[in-house]
Amino acid sequence: MDLAALDLVNLESWLDNAAFAVLFVTMLAYWGGLAFANVTLLPVMGGAGMAIGNLCLAALLTARWIEGGYFPLSNLYESLFFIAWGITAIHFVAERMSGSRWVGAVTSPVAMGICAFAALTLPDTMQVSEPLVPALKSNWLMMHVSVMLLSYSALMVGALIAIAFLIVTRGQAVELKGSSVGTGGFRDRKYSLQRANTDPTPTTPSTDPLILSDISNSPSTGPITATVVLEAPTKTAHPLKTLPRKAAITPLSPQRLTLADTLDNISYRIIGLGFPLLTIGIIAGAVWANEAWGSYWSWDPKETWALITWLVFAAYLHARITKGWQGRKPAILAASGFVVVWICYLGVNLLGKGLHSYGWFF
Repeated sequence: MDLAALDLVNLESWLDNAAFAVLFVTMLAYWGGLAFANVTLLPVMGGAGMAIGNLCLAALLTARWIEGGYFPLSNLYESLFFIAWGITAIHFVAERMSGSRWVGAVTSPVAMGICAFAALTLPDTMQVSEPLVPALKSNWLMMHVSVMLLSYSALMVGALIAIAFLIVTRGQAVELKGSSVGTGGFRDRKYSLQRANTDPTPTTPSTDPLILSDISNSPSTGPITATVVLEAPTKTAHPLKTLPRKAAITPLSPQRLTLADTLDNISYRIIGLGFPLLTIGIIAGAVWANEAWGSYWSWDPKETWALITWLVFAAYLHARITKGWQGRKPAILAASGFVVVWICYLGVNLLGKGLHSYGWFF
C-alpha cells in the first residue's frame, strides 16, 4: 500500500469516528431542545451538528471513492454510511418543510446508531475497500444501488416522523377531516383530536414541554377544530337502574393539534418521495439482474423483501389517497414499514444468503 492510499485509509477511519461523535452530540442537542423549551441554542446546535455529520459522511464516501476507484456501494460498510448520509440529507428536507424539532429528535439517533454499528461493530475485514467482483463491474451499480439506498433513507425518515406522530398523539383518538390531497398541501388541515379516556372532567390545555417547545416553529395554515364528546350512559352499582352521565366537552390542546398535523403531513410527503425511488430502484435492479444472471426476477431473499417493502408502502399510500385513512392508523402502518425496510436491507443478510450477499456476516 503506497503512502497516498494509507493516508486515505487513515482519513476514512478518522471521518467515520468523527461522524459518530458529531451525530451523538447532535442527538443530545435535539433531545435537550425538546425537554428544555427555553434553551433556544440547543436546536441550533442540533441543526449545525446534523450539517457537520452530513459533511463528514460525504467526505468519507468521497475518500472511499478515490481509494477504490468505484462508487462506494460494494459492501455493507459503505452502504451503511451511504444510508446514514441519505438520512441526514433528507432530514434537512423534512425539517425545512415542518420547522419541527421532532424531526431531528427521531432521525439523529438512527443516523448515529448506523454510524456506530458500521465504525465500531463491523470487523476490520468488512471495512476494507476491495476490488469489485465481476458481477458488480457495471454502470448499474451506481444506478440501482444508490437509488435503492436513497429510497430506504427517505422511507425510514418518513416512518420515523410517523413514529413521532404516534408519540405526540399518545392517549388520543385521532380523527382527521378532509381530503389527503387538499389545496396548498396534502390535506385541508382541518384536524380533530379527542382524548381516548372517558374522564368527563374538563382538562386544561397541554403544558407538556415536549409539545410547547415545538410550536413556535410549526407552521399552521388553516383552522384547527376540536370535537365534542358525548359520553354514553353507564351503569351504576344498582343492577336495575342506569343513570345517564352529563355530556362533557373535552378541551384539547391547540399546540398538540398543530404539531400532530405537521408531523402527519410531513411523514406523508417524505414517504411519497421515497416510494417512487423504491419503484425505480426495483425496476433498475430487475434490468441489471437480467444482464448479469439472465433473469429479471429470481425470488432471491433480497428481491422478495424489496417487493414486500414496496407492497407495505404502496398499501400506506393507497390507504391515504384512495381510502381516506388519516391519523394514527396510517401512522402505525408507516411505523411497521420502518421494521420492514430494515429486514429488507440488513435482516436478509443475517438470516439468509442469496445472490445479494455483499453484506453477509458469516
